Amino acid sequence: MKDFFNRSEKRKDIIFSTLIFVLGVILGTISKILDSTPSNLLPSFLEVLDLRNFFSRIGIWLFFGVLLSVYSKSPVRSAVNVFLFFAGMVASYYAYTIMIAGFFPKSYMMIWIMLTILSPIFAFICWYAKREGIFGNIISSIIIMFISRQAFAFGYWYFDIRYVLEFIIWIAVILILYRSPKQTIWMITIGMLLYFLTAQMNLLWGML
Repeated sequence: MKDFFNRSEKRKDIIFSTLIFVLGVILGTISKILDSTPSNLLPSFLEVLDLRNFFSRIGIWLFFGVLLSVYSKSPVRSAVNVFLFFAGMVASYYAYTIMIAGFFPKSYMMIWIMLTILSPIFAFICWYAKREGIFGNIISSIIIMFISRQAFAFGYWYFDIRYVLEFIIWIAVILILYRSPKQTIWMITIGMLLYFLTAQMNLLWGML
């Protein structure tokens, strides 16, 4: 009986991972179709939402990576699921780019391939972001920092929302990483402090 349940769980894992890979393929293809289609040829609601630029930025892909990581059953499953998602997304995006759009952006493709190769390591670590303890708090705060860098614009005399859709993602990530009011406040506070610190370093670097 135990062997039966083990085989059943393995089949579920395989099916789930396959679906994640397919989701990556679908989203990668949609992203490239939007990217290669002139905005005036898109339906008006897509043009208003500016999905072409939205899917070309890293924020939405960070969101999917975090989502798959924290809701996987284990750190290992997290690594497998996130790798399959990005493998499907990157493969379909650049297959469409080369075979249909007709060009070969080698430098950008190599960057995304390297990120895909490294994604299991990041996913393994991110799995702990929703767990109790100081390590989970640190990881979740770092995630908030990275998402904040996509959602907000910060300078010496201004602080603004960069993109509304990425601000929505910022809120969604907070909800995903929510554990308790106290830990969530701690996570947001440290994450935003890290964001302001790194943004300030960028400003100082730009002046040199």
